[in-house]
Amino acid sequence: MHKFKAYRTFQENGVVSSRFVEMGLDELDPGEVVVKTKYSTINYKDALSYNGAGKIMRKYPTVAGIDMAGTVDTSADPRFKHGDKVIVHAYDVGVAHDGGYAEYVRVPADWVVRRSPNMTAFEAMTLGTAGFTAAQAIELMQHNGLTPRSGPVIVDGATGGVGSVAIDVLSRLGYHVVALTGKEKETDYLRGIGASEVVLRSSIDFSKVRPLDKATWAGAIDSLGGEVLAWMLSTMKQAGTVASVGLAADFKLSTTVMPFILRGVHLLGINSAECPMALRQKLWDRLANEWRPSRVQAKVVTIDFADLPTHFDAFLKGTVRGRTVVRVGADTAGL
Repeated sequence: MHKFKAYRTFQENGVVSSRFVEMGLDELDPGEVVVKTKYSTINYKDALSYNGAGKIMRKYPTVAGIDMAGTVDTSADPRFKHGDKVIVHAYDVGVAHDGGYAEYVRVPADWVVRRSPNMTAFEAMTLGTAGFTAAQAIELMQHNGLTPRSGPVIVDGATGGVGSVAIDVLSRLGYHVVALTGKEKETDYLRGIGASEVVLRSSIDFSKVRPLDKATWAGAIDSLGGEVLAWMLSTMKQAGTVASVGLAADFKLSTTVMPFILRGVHLLGINSAECPMALRQKLWDRLANEWRPSRVQAKVVTIDFADLPTHFDAFLKGTVRGRTVVRVGADTAGL
């Protein structure tokens, strides 16, 4: 039986840990499509799961990694054939179904996204789940009325995966983007990926947030939660749109109804894991074409599969900038 390398998460004697193992295809969770992995990524969710810190995994053991890009090896579903270029992410991948940290992935055909001919596997994973989440947030904000003429858009967690891609795409679409960050040393990086302004979190006294503060932002993308999200809501313009995509700082939200009933603010929840496939395919096609980020892809960090375990802690400590791509398999053709 053909064996391949995988990074699998176990729960043994109540302790969660991850390690490299040798597996066979028949050991993977079921699915109609087997994909040969070229690249995966590290997302904040991956960092939370590898040692059980975030209680992300719902099944043990499970191959970790919530996203991957590669080519179809075999398919029992007529929609896919050997050699098709694909992306797999979301649903239960890397959480309750074996995921992208393996040289082969087997998943239900309904979870497989066709990768545009204009997007290589590497380019897809320079975006990954984080980039897709940014695109989904922008799509929903625009659906609720946001346009470049509406006014400035603020993005927090700006040096992270979602924030970096959001800044790049929004600036490409003509928005005036303001990056909110706690890292003063990253100002040049943020301007380099498209931010028109950089605001330091230390300049804001979040303990003095009023129910309604100065109306400043037409849109906001928040990956932190807590007091930062509460401040954003209080400073939105009339009919402003706020996309909530994460909880890196706090899952709690203490606010009032005043931004919603007096300014008509829209608070939009972004759940990339359950995004319908039709919209999922549409957004990946946009990311490969008219929404194609032009800056963040040049600033990614690429690591070898063997080095994967040494990079998670930096995500948990918040010291990572931009995207980290994991080279899982050979990509000699650059496909």
